[in-house]
Amino acid sequence: MAERSMTPEQRQRYARHLSLAEVGPAGQQRLLQSRVLIVGVGALGAPVALYLAAAGVGTIGLADHDYVRLSNLQRQVIHSMDGLNRSKVEGAARMLGGLNPETKVETIAATVDEHNAMELLGRYDVIVDGTDSFRARYLLSDAAYLLRKPLVHGSIFRIEGQVTVFLPGRGCYRCLYPEPPPAGAIGESENVGVLAALPGIIGTIQAAETIKQITGAGDGLVNRVLLHDTMAMTFREVRYSRDRTCPVCGDRPTVHSLVDYDAFVGVEARR
Repeated sequence: MAERSMTPEQRQRYARHLSLAEVGPAGQQRLLQSRVLIVGVGALGAPVALYLAAAGVGTIGLADHDYVRLSNLQRQVIHSMDGLNRSKVEGAARMLGGLNPETKVETIAATVDEHNAMELLGRYDVIVDGTDSFRARYLLSDAAYLLRKPLVHGSIFRIEGQVTVFLPGRGCYRCLYPEPPPAGAIGESENVGVLAALPGIIGTIQAAETIKQITGAGDGLVNRVLLHDTMAMTFREVRYSRDRTCPVCGDRPTVHSLVDYDAFVGVEARR
């Protein structure tokens, strides 16, 4: 869909993108035709989903099994009082529909696990990790690599956050963290404090990196981890490279399919 074939409303809606040399009509066309899956529609997934819908991403998949709780509203800005005790993906879909009716929203009210991840992730062009567990992070990284999909990773903890982009052939989550932390070493997410604005900062950066992956603009956070401390209001960068001994993306991989991630990270199987 070139700029000349856009409706007057579309030209007005995306005018600030169309006038950017870094995006322009060609980049906006790629956004309109793209499919992005956001796994986790909570603190990080909220700003990612809002900005991608606003940017004109054609199809957004929202995957989350959870429902909205009162304690979520302190930081999960896509949800509201009207959605309490209701499905997160359905509430987020309503919000995105109001923001940009042209964006198609696909809701997946289920946990993404080793049984469905390959099929689900395979439907999309870019995967965004908005999850809050090591189990999910290893799972999404392995699945995205095996499917040759870009993965935009973000995570937060208390007052700190990080963002990176994993591209097939350039490294994966296991290159950064070859082994998960011991069970119980880090508190469960619902018991750990989070500064309200922190996920907005990290999630917005994830949205920017997703837009860059789709449009081909800029220098992505590939082989770079951007680390943020909200209290000090600092950003610093740590570089990494593909681990040639990585069991997934190394020179002699031993992991060729998804594994039991509950067992891998040392948690009890979910029922």
